[in-house]
Amino acid sequence: MKDLLLIALFAGLGATGAGLLGWVAVRLLRRRSMALSLFCVAVVTVLAVTSGTFAVAQAMFLSGHDLGVVITVLGMASVVSLLTAALLGRQVVAGSRALTEAARTVGSDAGFTAPAHPLGLELAQLSEELAATSARLAESRARAQALDASRRELIAWISHDLRTPLAGLRAMAEALEDGVAERPDQYLKRIRSEVERLTGMVDDLFELSRIQAGALSLSLARVSVYDLVDDALAGAHPLARQRGVRLEGRQVAAEPVEVDSGEITRVLGNLLVNAIRSTPEDGVVAVSARREVDEVVLSVTDGCGGIPEQDLSRVFETGWRGSAARTPRRDRGEGGEGGEGGDSGAGLGLAIVRGIVEAHAGRARVHNVTGGCCFEIALPAARG
Repeated sequence: MKDLLLIALFAGLGATGAGLLGWVAVRLLRRRSMALSLFCVAVVTVLAVTSGTFAVAQAMFLSGHDLGVVITVLGMASVVSLLTAALLGRQVVAGSRALTEAARTVGSDAGFTAPAHPLGLELAQLSEELAATSARLAESRARAQALDASRRELIAWISHDLRTPLAGLRAMAEALEDGVAERPDQYLKRIRSEVERLTGMVDDLFELSRIQAGALSLSLARVSVYDLVDDALAGAHPLARQRGVRLEGRQVAAEPVEVDSGEITRVLGNLLVNAIRSTPEDGVVAVSARREVDEVVLSVTDGCGGIPEQDLSRVFETGWRGSAARTPRRDRGEGGEGGEGGDSGAGLGLAIVRGIVEAHAGRARVHNVTGGCCFEIALPAARG
């Protein structure tokens, strides 16, 4: 037992010396190639085994022949170990270089191109993460491009919408100023109508900017969707009567939700105004509400004739106006009302709808039905 303890002591002293030298070498090489670090680790291991063995051999007073045998065995084992470490380091470096080349394709138009060189488990996992990151970057870039396109479209539509009423206001103001207006009271009514339209456009722009900036402040309260629908129908009734459209709100469940009643009433109002303006005379606009698991779904169905399938995904984008089939009629004396964008006519109403609904942790969607389309907003149901 004593002899074993002495052997362990001598072997430990020899290996400790090699280990200390190896620790210093690894610290100095920590910023160098990984292959060099792996080779250094292998060298330290070989030196630790060799020095420990020599220390034990000297303590045991081995014969020259036996010592030669030990040295030969250690030499061959060391050569094999170092060659294996060198090959492993070369393989790791090759995989790392291949992954470095592949990483340059992250975020490119073609997307991430995984390296063809076989990789170890860790490098393969890193390659998968780079591929996922590249996909997220591509998705973000596509969203940014779509947002930029919608903003450019919005600016173009607003520029057009501002130019027409401003030109009309200037012409009517000049006519009143020169005293050539035969019926000044009619001119004043038209001026007021145009000013109200411009005011609505500015209000919608301000509301949309608050939503996009995340500055929309909500005052949540428990309320029944029946009351919300009732208020929205009451507000839209005059326009429906003027357009000859019948409003229906029969299938409305009295489900409780915790929302900002003013904002949700505005959402329903925008949807109803769009539906009324897109529905032909003698048509029907129906409002309903139902419970689905932990959500309350409110829907507004119109008789617009439907939205082209390729436009369904763009309905809630800022500045979207839709096809000519959904362009509202312009009645005399109304100052030119807007289309899908709600009161302003600048393509903002449905973008505001989605922004307000998403601020309530809800969802807005649309799908075609027979003879028209159905806009739905899903809001979380109130607890308790």
